[in-house]
Amino acid sequence: MQAPDSTVESQFNMNPWGWATIFYLLSVSTVSAQETKPRPNIILVMADDLGWSDIGCYGGEINTPHIDSLAQEGLRFTQFYNNAICGPTRASLLTGLYCQQVGHRGDRWNEPKDFSKCVTIAELLQLSGYQTMMVGKWQGRDLAVDRGFQHFFGPMCQAKISYFHEVENNPYYLNRKRITLPADFYLTDTINDYAVRFLKQSLTEKKPFFLYVAHIAPHWPLHAREKVISDFRTRYQRSGWDQVRAQRFLRQRESELIPEQWKLSPKPAAIPAWEHQDHQHWQAERMSVYAAQVSAIDHGLGQIIQTLKEANAAQNTLLIFLSDNGAAPDGGLTPSQSGFGFKPDSTNTNWRKDGVAIRPGSSSNNPPGPHDTFAAYGLAWANVSNTPLRGTKLEAYEGGIRTPLIVRWPAVIRERGGITRQPGHVIDLMATCLEIASVPYPTHFQGRIPLALEGKSLLPVFQGHQREPHKALCWDVPRHQAIRMGSWKAIRPRSKQDWQLFNLDQDGTETTDLSAQEPERVKIMSTEFARWYTRVTIN
Repeated sequence: MQAPDSTVESQFNMNPWGWATIFYLLSVSTVSAQETKPRPNIILVMADDLGWSDIGCYGGEINTPHIDSLAQEGLRFTQFYNNAICGPTRASLLTGLYCQQVGHRGDRWNEPKDFSKCVTIAELLQLSGYQTMMVGKWQGRDLAVDRGFQHFFGPMCQAKISYFHEVENNPYYLNRKRITLPADFYLTDTINDYAVRFLKQSLTEKKPFFLYVAHIAPHWPLHAREKVISDFRTRYQRSGWDQVRAQRFLRQRESELIPEQWKLSPKPAAIPAWEHQDHQHWQAERMSVYAAQVSAIDHGLGQIIQTLKEANAAQNTLLIFLSDNGAAPDGGLTPSQSGFGFKPDSTNTNWRKDGVAIRPGSSSNNPPGPHDTFAAYGLAWANVSNTPLRGTKLEAYEGGIRTPLIVRWPAVIRERGGITRQPGHVIDLMATCLEIASVPYPTHFQGRIPLALEGKSLLPVFQGHQREPHKALCWDVPRHQAIRMGSWKAIRPRSKQDWQLFNLDQDGTETTDLSAQEPERVKIMSTEFARWYTRVTIN
């Protein structure tokens, strides 16, 4: 092989691992040349704080016809996992590693990602000839275009956002350029618009593409357009949280999404019966706005599906939909005059760039939804969103870490409307994308020595086969530590040593602790967790 020319030498900055990257590129080219079929396109759509049962095909009453169409034409997973909170889940998704390995500690959930020991899906796919695009929530010190994405639109996302306006210290970028938001801006619609814009552009090229759509909805604040909220208002005023939860549970059983023997997890003691709720109109309004936010995600997915069909590209496009964690309990159970740092005795004008004050709190006199409010829907509705599971965001109970996962890929997934109960984890998505794109995982990459992949490809599941399962899956999240081995799961609060034990096949809603009956199993699982924790934790 001839020595690289000066352009290539400049690209790799004479890095001692530059040659390793060149050999990696040659291996990708060799594999690709052997392929007789065009490599598949990949679209990955992630919601933020969406509960397990919020969408129609998982038992919800919110109208999500386009998401549901993926289930009707593809495959639903009933036991797919995330990392209980936004940043760690995204780190695992992009790298195929446990979030702790890339700088996210369980007790400090939004630590910056450490890219020194990992590569991203986008970096590998781009070097192998894929067009790579991202829109939406990017949590990192670097821009997305510095981590493998050729095109990017979205905010450098902080905790406080607005769906209608730009806020201080949370700039929006188009590729590398900071941009000003239009007057008619609504965050979810704009994310959808850029996703379609990037998609249409990529469809004109003779290359496969990877599009990552990272929604911020339905994460608080509860902001939505009035015309969409009104579509849901009557529904939740008529049916309170007890009835809605019971109806979701019934639909899940009838559709065989969950086994008949599962019980509905007990409602947290702090949540009153709906009939004893003194603020029903306000509580219904909170869920109505949340539902409108979910509906906006579904509308955008419909635009993506239509764009693929118009270009005759749907057949060989893998489309994945999931959530980053379970529903969030933020927002309280009763009306409040303050919250999220906005107080009645402050001006509240130093947050939005246009200087408009945020009205503090939320109540019947200050309902959520408009641009100058900042509220969340509270524990009671989060409990509904995660039906029938126990727990919420930040927790390692199933309600915190289990996500809906729907995949449609007509060229490969032959069983329409199928359900799989094989467990999977967000760490599996990197391995899946690489296998279907015929891209090897590197031992060296642009000066980095990536850690070995933790994930396993989901392709056998897509093909209708039983894949080799993970020996164990582990979590170290803000409120719990947990391990799953087979159908058994052990979990403990971070502050305690005693483990609870559940058989998820028989009791997926974690209602019956079996630790006293199975002490030896608890010992084995706790020992395995300790090994994992030592191996993955970065000091």
